[in-house]
Amino acid sequence: MGLLDIFKKPSKAKNTNVDNMHYVTLQLNAKLQPLDRGDIYEDPIIEALEACGCGVVDGGGTGLQESGEVDFCDVAISLNSNSKENLECLLRIIDELAVPKGSFIKDENLEIPVGTLEGLALYVNGTDLPNEVYESCDINYVADKINELLGQSGKLYSHWQGPQDTALYFYGTSFAEMNEKMAGFLQEYPLCQKCRVEQIA
Repeated sequence: MGLLDIFKKPSKAKNTNVDNMHYVTLQLNAKLQPLDRGDIYEDPIIEALEACGCGVVDGGGTGLQESGEVDFCDVAISLNSNSKENLECLLRIIDELAVPKGSFIKDENLEIPVGTLEGLALYVNGTDLPNEVYESCDINYVADKINELLGQSGKLYSHWQGPQDTALYFYGTSFAEMNEKMAGFLQEYPLCQKCRVEQIA
């Protein structure tokens, strides 16, 4: 898996002229499209940092695999200073938002693991099923139905349209629990035949 590109989303945060800003990166072990990354993480972090007055968000990026599928994403953050209080504030914000396992905060000198969520990728086969299946079934129904089945265990965060598969990315408290709750539906719904499930966090 190689990093092919970084898509940047402009930050909604206000510019600051503080001379002693401390720059850190929150690298998320999350397969999120840029708009989903912004809605789920960037925008809430912006609001939380502004509320506590400890820093701003400078933007975000998306790392891709050679296939074009998202590998990870990140959020660039400028703290007002390299103080213990500011770092602890950021860690509280991240903990409250809940990020996937395998994520971390890093700067030039440190790397702090963060994250409690587990991730499940459902790859729906887009080429090998009978044409009538694709004509009569709907990937949006798959997403909505699995969200309903998961309940409080997890939810759909993002998606990816590949050349052979459509990937739906779910994050929640337990991969095993999410997998178990959707298993019956995956066996029954025609569009989910020949699908595959992978743990991604």
